[in-house]
Amino acid sequence: MQFEQSNLFKAVQTQGIFSDSKQFADAIPKTSWQQACALYDQESPQDLAAFVARHFEFAPQPELATLSATSVKDYINQLWGRLERAPQTGNASSLLDLPASYTVPGGRFNEIYYWDSYFTALGLLDAGHTEQVSNMLDNFVSLITRIGHVPNGNRSYYTSRSQPPVTALMVSLLWQTHHQDQAWLSKVTDALQKEHAFWMADSEKLNDELTESRRVVRMPCGGVMNRFWDDSAEPRPESYKEDIEAASMLEPEHRAVFYRNIRAACESGWDFSSRWLDDPAQLCSINTVQRIPVDLNALLQQLEWQLSECYAALGDSQQSAHYLNLVQQRKRLIQAYLWDKEQGWFMDYHIALQTRSQVMSLAGVVPMFLSLASQFQAEAMVQRLEQGFLRAGGLVTTLTDTAQQWDSPNGWAPLQWFAVKGMLNYGYSKLAISVARRWLVMLERDFEQRGCLLEKYNVVEPGVRAGGGEYMVQQGFGWTNGVTSRLYQLLEE
Repeated sequence: MQFEQSNLFKAVQTQGIFSDSKQFADAIPKTSWQQACALYDQESPQDLAAFVARHFEFAPQPELATLSATSVKDYINQLWGRLERAPQTGNASSLLDLPASYTVPGGRFNEIYYWDSYFTALGLLDAGHTEQVSNMLDNFVSLITRIGHVPNGNRSYYTSRSQPPVTALMVSLLWQTHHQDQAWLSKVTDALQKEHAFWMADSEKLNDELTESRRVVRMPCGGVMNRFWDDSAEPRPESYKEDIEAASMLEPEHRAVFYRNIRAACESGWDFSSRWLDDPAQLCSINTVQRIPVDLNALLQQLEWQLSECYAALGDSQQSAHYLNLVQQRKRLIQAYLWDKEQGWFMDYHIALQTRSQVMSLAGVVPMFLSLASQFQAEAMVQRLEQGFLRAGGLVTTLTDTAQQWDSPNGWAPLQWFAVKGMLNYGYSKLAISVARRWLVMLERDFEQRGCLLEKYNVVEPGVRAGGGEYMVQQGFGWTNGVTSRLYQLLEE
């Protein structure tokens, strides 16, 4: 039995002892969680909060608001040290061991997050912290070797899912300085191959009768594309009470499907968004596993391309050709199923309905970021970005205004970077610079008010705090710092 399945854990979470469910999921037992759970079952304590206080402690959150920074740039540079954590072994809590030091996002997030790390790495490199970026990649390799994939974060309760695969992007950041090191090359190639196998697991089982299994889906043409998934269909430990309450609106037989879809949305990194909702006004209509996401499939094409490059550098032309063939196959599938000529945009695909989604989101710029779009497609997309997504503070996440945090009116740093870099790839520097300037001006004005950077921003009404989500807006913030640093560098160039 795992801690999250114990009577103690369920009692603490359902009774709302903590305002944030994640706090107890991250609790550190003073002896062992097994002993604490056994004592709870024996004693059935009346004062649950006192019992928890006797048997658990909690990692302190470093105070980020006490920095003496007078500018955004100064704040970012001062914060890197505060967001760094030493490698740890023998953890008694839900924290998974990592062999090298690591950088956390900030706020309630005191562990690594998979796709956050790439955007954070951009800023670390700008600040000269190349060794820390190398450590990030070493930690990813370690997790892939032990678990078979990089989990959502280095917590035991995150291991049933991953996040958008960015290990290949991390390899590309370090390629120039590391690729002639054969030991490094062999290590990262093996990790990338294992990660690819994780995403493609069960693909050999697909046929006319079995068209979906875990993260793979057989398309009408017979090709295989990917979706987000989670191997568990239970309430998330870190949001236990919230999931139970949300599922209570559904019939009992539908709750497991709901939990899986909630978890799959967490694997997407977009938790939550109208991208995954059949009814944008109802979270209980979430149907993540019935979408073929454009960003995921573009990133997997990049993973396949990076594997081809790695094997070529290792002198294995056969394996290099194999993965290059996969690149071409996936590129054709992305063009066939995800490009919407009428909308001039790459869209998600609804599996059951066999049609493209109607939700236009910034996930559609990832093919531009990875240079998968044609020049004609890029031209149409830039027009759509300028006329549809551009707002006072940068680019809005979707064109759908909902209560979810990955929708309008919010903007997120990683999506600004995908779009700005994507436009630069195709020569649209004027709009790219305009987006960067809008984002930086908004951040600077917000920083003057708050003295910190945040996880997300309201880009429609800059200065109004971003809403949505299951928790308060978090300070820090790793990927905001990283992307903002890179955008400053872009304007200086």
